[in-house]
Parts: sequence; C-alpha cells; structure tokens
Amino acid sequence: MRNEEGLAFHLHIQQGDIGRYVLLPGDPARCEKIARHFEDAHFVAQNREYVTWTGSLLGEKVSVISTGIGCPSAAIAVEEAIEAGADTLIRVGSSGSMQPHIHTGDVVVVSAAIRDEGTTPYYLPIEFPAVADIEVVNALREAAKRLGYKSHTGISQSKDSFYGEVERARMPMPARLAERWNAFITGGAACSEMESSALFILSSIYRKRAGGVMLVINESDLAEVDEGNPAKHMAEFDADRVIKVAVEALKILIQSDRH
Repeated sequence: MRNEEGLAFHLHIQQGDIGRYVLLPGDPARCEKIARHFEDAHFVAQNREYVTWTGSLLGEKVSVISTGIGCPSAAIAVEEAIEAGADTLIRVGSSGSMQPHIHTGDVVVVSAAIRDEGTTPYYLPIEFPAVADIEVVNALREAAKRLGYKSHTGISQSKDSFYGEVERARMPMPARLAERWNAFITGGAACSEMESSALFILSSIYRKRAGGVMLVINESDLAEVDEGNPAKHMAEFDADRVIKVAVEALKILIQSDRH
C-alpha cells in the first residue's frame, strides 16, 4: 500500500531507501542513537511513530526503523520494511524479567515468542509458533559473548497490555491474568515485551530472517533483591548495551553472508 507520492503508506520509504539488514527499536528517539554506530548515517523519513535512518556497516547498507509500541504498530513497520527490501530484521528493545536468575542489566536473546496478543492471529492460526531465525539467534549470542555481557537465550511473552502485565492485581480479571502469567513462568519464559511475536510470524510468512535482543530493565516477581542493589527497576533505561549487541550481530551476519 502506497501514498500518492509512491512511498510506503506509513514508513514513507521506498526501494533503495533502506538496506537488507534492519534494526527495529520501538522508540523513535532511539533511531538516531543507533544510527551513530553506522558509517555515513543519514536520516531517511519520519511519519507518526516511524523513524528511519540508513548507513553502512562493513561496506554493507544497513538501516534502523522504529516500530512504536505493540504488535499492531510493529507489524506495519515489518510489512513495509520487507516490501522495501529488508530481509534480515532484529528487534532491539527492553523487557521485564520472568525468571529469578535473569536480572536488570542482563541481555536476553529471544529464540521464540508467546503469541499473547491479538495481531498475529490475523496472519496465522495461534497454533503456529513464532520462532526466531537460528542464524540471527546465534549471531546475537556470539555478539553478547564477544562484548562480555551477561546474556540468556529464551522465549519472550509478547503481550498487548503493558499495565495488564505489570499491574495485574488491579485489573478486572486478576486471577486469570495471574494464572496465565504463572503458567508462562513455569514453562520457562525468559522475559516479557510487546513486539517480537509479530516480527517472527511475518518473517516466517515472507521467508525472511528475524531475531530479537532485549535489555532487562526490571526484576522478576520471583527474584530476591540483592542487598547491594535493592532497586527492582533500572533507575534509567540505557540502551547502549543492547544496541551494541545488535550492531555486532549485524557485523557477524554480514561477514557470514559474504562467505
């Protein structure tokens, strides 16, 4: 779908504006910060919650596009980015821990996502899994290792309601929300965020590569608070760590693709 100028209806981009490798933060304000890690970065377009920058890494064209919050907004960004030529997409975001051993400041490489949202059933039946590409997962794991960051690999919960998760007790159906939350934790879910499932489902449909890397910004309800660090939440969300992992992973993928 295009506007009267022939640009993607929401992103306002066209073929040639972006590279095949794309990073996807939620926050539009984070795009320029990510683009500073590129060579020859330049602003491409902005419309609504969607901001696009393009540059290069290791001589390869790369881009960053914000998705906004949630699967509906993210699905639009992914649809239009793929139409414009993207084939390798990595979500770069924040999440809450769901396990006691995963702490604030840790990095989670997302291998799959629980489809606890209403967008992806418009694409595929709920029984179809939302799974990241193994090459992207491995590149993200290797990037975190090279950078010396504590990382975990696991499943995320992709949800629609932020407050329905973080303030379950005050919702109209607290028992149902708590039951589902506890089931996901028992099943081993690593973190909770809001966009990965849409990215993974669309990438499966269009046969593209996708992955996600999250910075943990709050502790699990089950975590014991460290006496030396009593805060359950990060005082300020500093995205540098997760950005560096994503950029390093792109370099690994570019080098691998060349060989």
